[in-house]
Amino acid sequence: MSSTTRDKMIAGAADLLSRRGVHATSLRTVVQHTGTPRGSLGHHFPGGKQQLLEEAVRHAAESVAVPLETLMKERGAVEGLQAFVGWWRRILESSGFEAGCPVLAVAVEPMADDEDAASGEHLRGLAHEAFERWEAILSAALRREGVAAGRAQRLGALTVAAIEGTVAMCRAARSTRALDDVQLELKTMLMAATAR
Repeated sequence: MSSTTRDKMIAGAADLLSRRGVHATSLRTVVQHTGTPRGSLGHHFPGGKQQLLEEAVRHAAESVAVPLETLMKERGAVEGLQAFVGWWRRILESSGFEAGCPVLAVAVEPMADDEDAASGEHLRGLAHEAFERWEAILSAALRREGVAAGRAQRLGALTVAAIEGTVAMCRAARSTRALDDVQLELKTMLMAATAR
């Protein structure tokens, strides 16, 4: 059982979270979705579904943070954001508007019962950390371009909230129209904020 099997299961769980949410992402569906051996679950995830979901949320958080940070450093806040929105557009369109953000799915989906409450709180905590990290990446890019720290932080939060909400809207509408509209407004706002 190789680490690639483990990685494949984590990425598969993140993909299922993005499409179906927490409750529909079971160990069985992850095995079916990834084509991995069922026996690998106990070996790689002795903590069961909870451990796999935690790893999937961390994977999803990193999968957004890395390209976001790279784009912000290479292209700056405005152009980096434009490219990042394009990245989300490709995810939505290539999945037929089935895939959204796995971190958002974990953040908003209620747990089924009291037994799941602690697990759900931990997963929501991981989602909160992910959102804060993305906000910090955006805020740092804006500060590099001369935006005051407080305003940069607020703009980072607004941008993350706008994109997360818009991805959900696009999935519901099965269209990128809302993403196009929000992208234009965010661009205008960030250009004004970074103008010297």
